[in-house]
Amino acid sequence: MNSAVERRSGWGAALLGVWAAAIAVAPSVAMKAVLAAPAALACVLWWVLQSPARWLALFFGAALLLPPLPIPLGDSGPHAAMLVAALGLLAGVLWLAEWRIVPTGVNAAFVSLFGVLLASVAAAAVYSGGPAAAGSAARVLLFGISVYIFFYGAYGPGRQANAMRSARLLFAAGAVAALFACVDFYYQFPAPAGYGPQFVWLDSGVYRRAQGLFYEASTLGNFCAFFLVMIAVALTRPREQSPVSRKALAAGGVLFFAALVLSYSRASLINVGVSLAVLMWCNRRRVRFGRIAILAAVGALLTWWIFPTFAQTYWMRLSFSAEYLFTRTEGVLSGRVASWQTLAGWVASNPWQAMFGIGYKTLPYTNYLGNPVVADNMYLSLLVETGIAGVAALVWLNVAILRAAARRARGSFFAMWILCFWAGQTVQLASGDLLTYWRVLPVYFWILALALRV
Repeated sequence: MNSAVERRSGWGAALLGVWAAAIAVAPSVAMKAVLAAPAALACVLWWVLQSPARWLALFFGAALLLPPLPIPLGDSGPHAAMLVAALGLLAGVLWLAEWRIVPTGVNAAFVSLFGVLLASVAAAAVYSGGPAAAGSAARVLLFGISVYIFFYGAYGPGRQANAMRSARLLFAAGAVAALFACVDFYYQFPAPAGYGPQFVWLDSGVYRRAQGLFYEASTLGNFCAFFLVMIAVALTRPREQSPVSRKALAAGGVLFFAALVLSYSRASLINVGVSLAVLMWCNRRRVRFGRIAILAAVGALLTWWIFPTFAQTYWMRLSFSAEYLFTRTEGVLSGRVASWQTLAGWVASNPWQAMFGIGYKTLPYTNYLGNPVVADNMYLSLLVETGIAGVAALVWLNVAILRAAARRARGSFFAMWILCFWAGQTVQLASGDLLTYWRVLPVYFWILALALRV
């Protein structure tokens, strides 16, 4: 027995020696890095699996601060955060005894929506073929990452995470992402591997809208709205209930507001407006909102000072939208009305088929309706793609989140945060496919988990 163990140890030592020698004699730094990568990955894996919450920090950091890989796969290419999500599944198995799932309306709504989306993949295969069905399944699984993170944080091993520390780290990562987006817009760095071609035409030239490291500018705008709501909620509560200092909140507010403006997103600004209206209503008897108004004014002035031409164009766009919303609706809504009319006409002509849908996220990639259609409306796209069940599940989820958060909002910073933001999100869902923003949606559902966790 001892001789067999010694022989195996000898072989292991020999292999390690050959590996080390291969790294030493590799002709280039890149080759050395490739050969040494397994050791580095093993160290990272060992460190991450020492605590049930560490993979979450790694996942959020990767999702918010890393660009997609330059590989032609999907719309924007694969992302490192997907590998970390797989590591999260392993963590869930390792700490299986920590799970304490209880039946609630929010949980049932999450499971129902995910189940409907998954079931619609079969319809995608029937109506649009194998490649479209594969893309549909991939997008369902990406949405599933957000659902898993919610359950992991609310009822699983993620309950051990320190809520305030988690919020501070997310705030810091978000601020870095917003700062990069502003710098990226100013210098117009080369776009990430895949990106939505969204541009602004100014007298000085054509500029790509601020998107930072995300696929499109709308994702950045929605992400900035989320943290602007956090800042507003923190300013209405005692200092000890805020995850960061007042100075950090002020600096972050200016930064996130600037990035939101540079993303050229109007729907995200409406999101913020609805969120602030809910916040004001919840605190109507005890909080003055002068500091929030001052912070917004400072952010607007700084944006105007640094990007005067762009800020003027953005203001003109907002003014045009308000003035001509009912007389030039198609122009104000950037062509969305034509898409909505196409989808509404198809639903009216195919009511029975619309009952079950044609497959989740197939509209932009299928010719089944004649031509690919970008819905830019989560409710309408779910109606066509997943049928009545999909829309009903989404509405149920929205109502369940708002009701659950409202019950805890008075005594919980996180519940007030998600209540206000998700109220704005339910409105913005009518102008964008927000459930496909898989890199930021897990952050939102993580805060929901912190608000509702057992």
